[in-house]
Amino acid sequence: MNGTPDTTAGPSAPSARSGATTGGASGGRRFWSPRRVPAGLLALVVLVIAGAFLYDIAAVRAHRPGMSWRHDLARQLAERQLDDVWVLTGAAVAAAVGLWLLVLALTPGLRSVLTMRRVHTDVRAGLDRDAAATVLRDRALEVAGVQAVRVAVKRRRTEVRAVSHFRDLDDVREDLTAVLEGAIRGLGLARPSPLTLRVRRPGRKGR
Repeated sequence: MNGTPDTTAGPSAPSARSGATTGGASGGRRFWSPRRVPAGLLALVVLVIAGAFLYDIAAVRAHRPGMSWRHDLARQLAERQLDDVWVLTGAAVAAAVGLWLLVLALTPGLRSVLTMRRVHTDVRAGLDRDAAATVLRDRALEVAGVQAVRVAVKRRRTEVRAVSHFRDLDDVREDLTAVLEGAIRGLGLARPSPLTLRVRRPGRKGR
């Protein structure tokens, strides 16, 4: 019953069955985040700035003195050179905000949601990464000899680290591989991630 101190199973390719049921390209598309918070903040900023300028224009048309901040802003823009520290700082901030908005617009987000296999063309389903990790962890704990399991479901692979307190490590690794690969197929994901499995003995207390 003596095993090696540590055994590692490299990434295993998904079985032919899982590869055949992944669906078309439309089934593997990630969900897009609505980006409510960034969109709301941007809308609020635009509303405040537009409202301030609109009020100032209306005041001038009503033959009332314009706001002092607009005169100060116009004077600052006319007097400051392009190499001024505040001008460069403002340009850098504006460029950073614009780049951030472009990234938000061009990336799907919702990395915590895994796209599931599409059975019906008009229905899309997603599975939370934490929920998938919990399912795999529960299945792994059912294997004899497994004392503790840590599961991380990532975009390109599923990492599992198990601790076995009895049985040969190679036998535990073989059983875990079979159980977890079947569980990954059972999740119904559009793109099942390859399994990376690591099995070891419990360490000493306090280490």
